[in-house]
Amino acid sequence: MNKQDIQLLYRYNHWANERILNAAANVTTEQFLVPGSYPHGGLRGTLAHALSSECTWRKRWQGESPAQGIKPEEFPTFDSLRARWQEEEKSLAAFVDNLTDDRLNAPFQYKTLRGDPMENVLWQVMVHMVNHGTQHRSEAAAMLTELGHSPGDIDFIIFLREIQKSG
Repeated sequence: MNKQDIQLLYRYNHWANERILNAAANVTTEQFLVPGSYPHGGLRGTLAHALSSECTWRKRWQGESPAQGIKPEEFPTFDSLRARWQEEEKSLAAFVDNLTDDRLNAPFQYKTLRGDPMENVLWQVMVHMVNHGTQHRSEAAAMLTELGHSPGDIDFIIFLREIQKSG
């Protein structure tokens, strides 16, 4: 894996997150907070989990070992979640921009939230984070579509076609 490829993947991740967040901005507070039957509950729980995962992984890549993730209760409104996600996006983008090919291809040691030591190659866990987000964006997209606020297609190929059009 090289820096150019991981940057493209993270541009996609940001684009797809924005599509979900833009659609979610249209729901009522009640719709945002309602519990659901998905693995992380409703819209708030699912989005908070996706955000928490991005934040946790970035911190691990920067040498921290978080012992817990972000909790849905930290976000009483959609706007509070979006504001926190915008902060995280800036931190994540800065990290990705400062990567080197050597760092991407090097072993990376970290601890799980339970404190278990692990090791992977950095690019592999970076791809995992985007893939993990795809699952939860899909869940959020299904919820949003049921609420009448479909985010539209969030496929990687749609992203590529859009950036090709824009030059």
